[in-house]
Amino acid sequence: MDLTPTPEQHITDSTDATFMADVVDASMKTPVIVDFWAPWCGPCKTLGPAIEAAVNKAGGRVKLVKVDVDANQQIAGQLRVQSIPTVYAFWQGQPVDGFQGALPPSEVETFVNKIADMGGEPEDDGLAGAIEAAQAMLDEGATADAAETFAAILQEDPQSAPAYAGLVNAHLALDDLDQAEAILNGAPAEISHDPALEAAAARISLLRDAQNTGPIDDLRARIEADPDDHQARLDLATALSAKGQTQEAVDHLLESFRRDRAWNDEAAKAHLFKLFEALDPKDPAALTGRRKLSSMIFA
Repeated sequence: MDLTPTPEQHITDSTDATFMADVVDASMKTPVIVDFWAPWCGPCKTLGPAIEAAVNKAGGRVKLVKVDVDANQQIAGQLRVQSIPTVYAFWQGQPVDGFQGALPPSEVETFVNKIADMGGEPEDDGLAGAIEAAQAMLDEGATADAAETFAAILQEDPQSAPAYAGLVNAHLALDDLDQAEAILNGAPAEISHDPALEAAAARISLLRDAQNTGPIDDLRARIEADPDDHQARLDLATALSAKGQTQEAVDHLLESFRRDRAWNDEAAKAHLFKLFEALDPKDPAALTGRRKLSSMIFA
């Protein structure tokens, strides 16, 4: 039986009721492009087929969700869609790019490919098994062995983003923040935007931030005395995340955003994005946190 996905499986219609599942949740695994259109819109009739063709050509690396704004005014209003066609791209639960108006097919294809690349490519060379073994060592606490293996892989393939990220994470596990940062900064520019390396950069940034937060008990006392002390919540979340207490860190940031989302230029949301980027996408704290944040944003 041929189980190859058909082009139609890459393209779906969505509604106000199903948007969270079709777009926000689905983008946790695969980038999702949302096309806001209407039957009466002339430019939509040009743009729509161009996006569909580019998405189908991408072969499943990106999905397209179409939203009729006439029939689904709630979600269009929440996302401030003021003219059509409007296109948004979502990755790991958050809007990451977009444009308005019709574009030439070549520019549409460039946009679709850029969004598809956010999902990364599967590691399919002969070093994939070695990378998997090194990661298993790191997960099991054999940190020095993992670092040695990742370094050996980079000797064979200096462009391996997973090996670079693994080596950075190994040195973070060894509490060698300076060396981890030096390794990250030495990664080739061509792979610097790989999700694994961006996640490692976010971890380093969080650990640097945590160096200036103060004692956790003092921060807890400040919040107990004043629940609206948003700076104390931000500092506490930073300190907790550095110690691996990510769920509590996420909870404090969500509480700060709930109390005053505009505080300090939406600092709580920005810090949540950094924390989500640093975590494994399948981490329960990231999964539930993204869902709760999206519900607040789109409420």
